[in-house]
Parts: sequence; C-alpha cells; structure tokens
Amino acid sequence: MAFKGRKSSNKNPPFFSHEFVIQNHADIVSCVALLFVVGLMIQATSPYAYMFIALHHNSTEQTNVESVVRYTYGLKDVCVTFFYFLICIVIHAIIQEYILDKISRKLHLSKVKHSKFNESGQLLFFYGMSIFWGGHIILKENLLLNFSSLWEGYPHTEMVFMFKFFFIIQLAYWLHQFPELYFQKVKKEEMPEKICYATVALIFISAAYIFK
Repeated sequence: MAFKGRKSSNKNPPFFSHEFVIQNHADIVSCVALLFVVGLMIQATSPYAYMFIALHHNSTEQTNVESVVRYTYGLKDVCVTFFYFLICIVIHAIIQEYILDKISRKLHLSKVKHSKFNESGQLLFFYGMSIFWGGHIILKENLLLNFSSLWEGYPHTEMVFMFKFFFIIQLAYWLHQFPELYFQKVKKEEMPEKICYATVALIFISAAYIFK
C-alpha cells in the first residue's frame, strides 16, 4: 500500500530529508512493521518477531486445558506495544488520507480549521473504537451484572486476552501521538498542550494497566 503524502512543491524532496520522511512516513513505518510479520514466517527469526507481535506473560497453568487463558503484565509488553505503536501510525495515515483529507477538501476548510478537523476526526475514530471495544469487554466479562467484581479480590493481577490487548492498543495509540506531532507539522506553540494531553493520558492508562 502506497500513501500519496503531502507535497509542498512539484519537486521530490531529497532522500532522508525531513520533508521526505514526513511525506513517506506511513510507507516507511509500514515496511518496518512488515519486517516483523515476515520475520514471523522465518524459523530463525520467528522467536524474535513473536516477541513483538504476540501477547506475553501467560499466567494460565498449562495442565488445565479448558481454563480461560489469562495474562499478567511485564517487560515484554514493551516490545508488543512498540509493534502496535507502528500499526497506529499506519492506521492514522490511512484515516487521514482516505477519509479526513477527502472530507476536508469537499468542505474547503481553512488551514486552522483543517488542522482542528483532522485532530478531531482522528480522536473521533479512536474514541469510537475504544467505547465499542470497551463496551464489548464489559458485556463479555459480565461486569454490568457483577459490578462488585471490579473491587472484589483487588488487586487483579490477571486479565483475559481482550482486556490486555485493549490496554496495549491504548498505550500504543497515545505513544504514537508524539511522533505524529512531527509528521503532521504541528506548530511549536501548539506542541506543549498536545504533549501534555498525550502524556497525561499515557500516565493514566499505564497506571490503570499496572494497578488494575
């Protein structure tokens, strides 16, 4: 999949220049992510690729085949978060180019409104996905009818696959916000607010993941 990028001039920017990286960052990142996927297919590199793609810290006893697989958290989660951090950058670019840019061109937005529209559009997709996914987990784990399970047996050191994966994606998303400041050419005066917003969200998600 090739992304068109945003060209500021008719000339192609020099290789590995700032403009080149910004215009082609989605292609570059997708190639890096693809290396992990290809590495999973090669016997010599599959253990290393598996470390970045699959969830780790399985706490389920292997003797009990019928039990629900449960996980804890650990250092290997950093590797998994990095891989899905790359995926978040690619998805961000896909949403931007194939949905938001097309809508904004039809609306003929100014530069200021265009920037706000892009930011709001990206957050709308993310929050919509989070609400739907979180609601699915709540219903599947029967947390509405068994509300007391949220504090009974605290701290909860184990979690099911979807619960852990939800947190990994949340962490990856807020981490990907930092390089997006560069890729989206955010103005310097706007950066502190956006960095603070992403940092606070990252701290709260991390705390919820560790001290759940």
